[in-house]
Amino acid sequence: MTDKGFPAEEIDTSRPHPARMYDYYLGGKDNYEADREAAEMVIHMTPDARPSARANRDFMQRAVRYAAGQGIRQFVDIGTGIPTSPNTHEVARSVVPEARVAYVDNDPIVAAHAGARLTNTGNAGFFLGDVREPETILEHATIRELIDFDQPVALMLVALLHFVRDDEDPAGIVRTLTKNLPAGSLLILSHGTTDFHRDVDADAGEAYKNATSTLTLRGKPEIEPFFEGFSLVEPGLVQVPLWRPDGPPAQEGENVRIAFWGGVGRKG
Repeated sequence: MTDKGFPAEEIDTSRPHPARMYDYYLGGKDNYEADREAAEMVIHMTPDARPSARANRDFMQRAVRYAAGQGIRQFVDIGTGIPTSPNTHEVARSVVPEARVAYVDNDPIVAAHAGARLTNTGNAGFFLGDVREPETILEHATIRELIDFDQPVALMLVALLHFVRDDEDPAGIVRTLTKNLPAGSLLILSHGTTDFHRDVDADAGEAYKNATSTLTLRGKPEIEPFFEGFSLVEPGLVQVPLWRPDGPPAQEGENVRIAFWGGVGRKG
């Protein structure tokens, strides 16, 4: 099921969108000139933007596999982004074939691709929604149809909250989204940071100033409170390549410029 909300022809191609810029970092083709120009500005200032995006994507896949291995059968993926295989439902179903996934994004180009790439196999739905309106997301018919809030849920906020300004109360948004999750639910969260790129903070924000969402990079002490009410799963909130890597741990200094913190919290 796909709720596009409004026609794909209403896509604004004149302003960069973070989801399409992220698609460009990952080497995708579902982006426009404005997205590419803004992304190239970031890459020029921060050459590690592309490996950071890829490392974050790899973290998402490992975290979803972990959640499915812990018995989670339902996922709410907010800030889905341009579909890039393997997507959440593909990763989860490699462990739990019956996994259900509700995808949410505020970019209509994601909706344009959702039917073909995200929701065509059943037990998955997509709708347009903005994380800044968390109650609207929780009350949406797609969520109500797919997600049983009497059973554990994996809530995914991957590379999303750095597009929420401080005055928009990101911590309050997370509290609203998680307050009714039952014990055993997981919060999968990653967040861009300047902890490893302190010299480019202002410049990176400049590249996003004309985008549909501005950029607010945060340090680890500002990200940790988003896990209030959750116990961090080992190894805690770490640079994303260090969260339960599939292979041998990276050598010291190898990940020094990966600009994402990531972690998984368990409720209860």
